[in-house]
Amino acid sequence: MQRLVFNKSTQCGVFSATIGRLRKSASLPISFVRSMQLTPDSINPKVLEAQYAVRGALVLRAMQHERALQQKQTLPFNEILYCNIGNPHQLKQKPITFFRQVLALTDYPDLLDMQGCSEVFPADAIARAKDFHKNTPGGTGAYSESQGLRHVRENVAKFIAKRDGVTAYADDIFLTDGASQGVHISIMCLVKNELDGIMIPIPQYPLYTATISLNGGRAVGYYLDESQGWTLDVSELDRALREARNQGTNVRALAVINPGNPTGQCLTEANIRQVVEFCERNNLVILADEVYQANVYGDVPFTSFRKVVTHMKSNVELISYHSVSKGMIGECGRRGGYMELINIDPVVVEQIYKLFSISLCSNIAGQIIVDLMVNPPAKGDPSHDQYEREMKDLFESLKRRSQKLHAALNRLVRLFSGSMPRLPIVYLTSPCQHEEHHLH
Repeated sequence: MQRLVFNKSTQCGVFSATIGRLRKSASLPISFVRSMQLTPDSINPKVLEAQYAVRGALVLRAMQHERALQQKQTLPFNEILYCNIGNPHQLKQKPITFFRQVLALTDYPDLLDMQGCSEVFPADAIARAKDFHKNTPGGTGAYSESQGLRHVRENVAKFIAKRDGVTAYADDIFLTDGASQGVHISIMCLVKNELDGIMIPIPQYPLYTATISLNGGRAVGYYLDESQGWTLDVSELDRALREARNQGTNVRALAVINPGNPTGQCLTEANIRQVVEFCERNNLVILADEVYQANVYGDVPFTSFRKVVTHMKSNVELISYHSVSKGMIGECGRRGGYMELINIDPVVVEQIYKLFSISLCSNIAGQIIVDLMVNPPAKGDPSHDQYEREMKDLFESLKRRSQKLHAALNRLVRLFSGSMPRLPIVYLTSPCQHEEHHLH
């Protein structure tokens, strides 16, 4: 079995067997001797500092075991389930039929002209595919404009307007490769130097700490109140901000994950108003990660920061993110999402556009899934009933599994539930606490 080697100085796990194969494959002349340019000592130190545990050493070891199983090696188990990250289709969640039908017709447009197409595909899927071809010069294999397809952004704006009772504009929306790209670009714009900080929730999804590290900034943690179901207490925000500023940190933004990941709580509208007022008082940008907005099973409904900021007539700067990777859609591999910019300086918007232009555009399949997410089959359309049935079945299935996991873990530890993610609270005995202290 291959051995996983950990280098404590770099906090990196490296497969020694893989490195060995790399060395054997290098066919350099014997007379050619040179030192390595890329080494742990010469690589950008910000890369070494960035941590992303959900795709770290544990997952590498799991992949090693998976290859061993594929090679018919005997292990104490015969299957590996990856629970390190939200990846629904890998865990056999079925895709939405209408989405895949439209994708098939957009990726292979010749199907539209084939005899019997209307017998295989419903009329609304065919119409939607034709609409995409009309609005997508060059088809799915061509670049779109850097901000994303105009007609998709217009549909996103309509979705936001309907969801929040506000007016939304396509020019404020950027289509992204998942929500992660939007977060990366936002933090890149916010962090100017090593003194700049971003407030992030603890516990949090490690995208934020990793991105802040890559950009050379400071992560300013604020603790969610686990005794109150992981609620966000503004007094804790005040404490974290005060301490950071006393340490010389120029705090520039507050990241809020709502619904929470990994904590699962959903902020009330009153709590969101408090957060907006806090950011107004302290001149902070709000980064609202709202990708789990469809996975709410508790008594508190999802409320967007966009809705609250607009209804308060606040001028606070707000960047909101949504994605096709979560909810009942779960199309993680499509890498589709969007970010909406509210109260952002027009010159800054131009610079954000420039950053998107560097990567040309987000992938077209992801943009199509975003459009289908925000503009699904309407009542009366041929696919509507099947779409509603599939979405309801998936929602109930996810809710049932979430509650089953909650009940099972609750027999072992105290656990709070609300949205899709689960975060157990484990109480350590005194000997374990003593050992944990020495490990650090």
